[in-house]
Amino acid sequence: MTLRIANCSGFYGDRLSAAREMVEGGPIDVLTGDYLAELTLMILHRDRHDDPGLGYAKTFPLQLRQIAATCLERGIKIVVNAGGLNPAGCAEACRAVYEQLGLEARVAHVEGDDLLAALPDLQARGERLEHLDRGDALDTLDSEVLSANAYLGGWGIAKALELGADLVICPRVTDASLVVGPAAWRFGWARDDWDRLASAVVAGHVLECGPQATGGNYSFFRQVEGLERPGFPIAEIAADGSFTITKHPGTGGEVSVGTVTAQLLYEIASPRYENPDVTARFDTIQLTADGPDRVRGHGVQGEPPSPTTKVCINYRGGFKNSITFLLTGLDVEEKAKLVEDTVWASLGGREQFAETHVSRHRAGEASSSVEESFSFLTLAVKDPDPKKVGRRFSGAAVEIALATYPGFNLTAPPGKERPFGVYWPALVSSEAVPHRVVFEGEVYEIPHTPGKSPHPPAAAPGLPSPGGAATGPPLTPSRERGRLNPLGSICGARSGDKGGNANLGVWVESDAGYEWLAAFLTTEQLRELIPEARDLEVDRYPLPNLRALNFVLRGFLGDGVAASLATDAQAKGLGEYLRAREVPIPVSLLHSARRVY
Repeated sequence: MTLRIANCSGFYGDRLSAAREMVEGGPIDVLTGDYLAELTLMILHRDRHDDPGLGYAKTFPLQLRQIAATCLERGIKIVVNAGGLNPAGCAEACRAVYEQLGLEARVAHVEGDDLLAALPDLQARGERLEHLDRGDALDTLDSEVLSANAYLGGWGIAKALELGADLVICPRVTDASLVVGPAAWRFGWARDDWDRLASAVVAGHVLECGPQATGGNYSFFRQVEGLERPGFPIAEIAADGSFTITKHPGTGGEVSVGTVTAQLLYEIASPRYENPDVTARFDTIQLTADGPDRVRGHGVQGEPPSPTTKVCINYRGGFKNSITFLLTGLDVEEKAKLVEDTVWASLGGREQFAETHVSRHRAGEASSSVEESFSFLTLAVKDPDPKKVGRRFSGAAVEIALATYPGFNLTAPPGKERPFGVYWPALVSSEAVPHRVVFEGEVYEIPHTPGKSPHPPAAAPGLPSPGGAATGPPLTPSRERGRLNPLGSICGARSGDKGGNANLGVWVESDAGYEWLAAFLTTEQLRELIPEARDLEVDRYPLPNLRALNFVLRGFLGDGVAASLATDAQAKGLGEYLRAREVPIPVSLLHSARRVY
């Protein structure tokens, strides 16, 4: 017996029709959707500030309207984290959808993640809520906390399904919990079935970003057909926890060992991937091709969870603004300098702002065509004072329109200041986090899973050490003569944000390629290839079972995506930048390369 769990959303704003496509495209047992990220919580906070009845993903009730009748008819359970900051409000909106359609459905919602009102009491009880990267206690923060949401696990979802819910609305649960909960419910897993639970976490991590597992954002996209509209992924989970990733027949994209590996490397850190219900050992994942568009995952080992739970705290950071100038023709460097000197001088200097950022991007060569010859110069600022970064800032750029470099132009009219929040990742004792299911007027308390503290500080047997090679014979650099070629000739990469840090996973498709990669791409070499990382702390985690290395670049994104002034505030393109860097690659590896440049 297998449980077919489908995904229909990887973020708030994903393809609206995906829910209907997954329900109508073939047999499934459970439909899940992931709508939340740290940045999304800030968006939902603004919605709730404007209307206390909001604070959830408003697109989900629209999707539900398209699939409600079919799911009830076929017995398809729906589990989503669209509840955001207001799961009760989302559940009520969904009940209204069923009622308007003349359908009878049983709707449950999960709650307990919202710790905002409890923060003073938690701190009084000794919870320091230290920033995970800086170590500062939350009580040192001199800004208003806007939201504080703990990451709940999957047992509340399992309880709701056990009670007979057709639809389970979740708040800030971990992304993988949307799969763990249904699997634990269907197969009756125990709380200490560590390996089964860990395998479900891995399957959930593959599904959580939707079509990223079916060829989206894939380094070797040129060899994937149908990316104009890729299908969304499905996990066929067995009672022993093993799973097969697939998609509906006839849909675009592909499911391959490569696409699944890429998603497994997305937004992770240590090979010990911690969830509230279990710690999944990513260094034990085995992937096997199992036919067209089918990849089997097995062999995953699990450990008890940590006694602490991660909390996503967002606080008021201030205001930011930016303006972009078009530069073209001759003397581009001098034109850019003139703009900078003029604008900053008119505002009293860059030091007037809490933070500034300047970036310039060239779109093409001056001789290619008019449209392709522009360079873009962006000046960005942020400050606690909205007046500094509002019209006063953008107006200074407009005032010089007739008095500065030849060819002056802007990409957009001057804009107002925009408020931003800052992400504060922290840990709280799991036993301090309530976990409840609300179903048909009754409230069910969900006990937390006792954690094991601490995990061994050193690598467990078989677990690669940060910055080191895998357990076993040491890997040595190939003595074969290399030829300069982009690293991406033989390597795929996937990168993303982890708060203020960036994660960068790199993998190859052969054992020989991994032997070379593990020896060549050290933390020192990575710093040489990525100039912005040269002064940063970088952790390296080999994953020989996936023929991959995962790097965590600490502080690469400053205070995180919502507060960042960087062009690529989520580090989405970092992996592709690395792949474009030329390095000496052994000729024998280039012979089997996807593409030699």
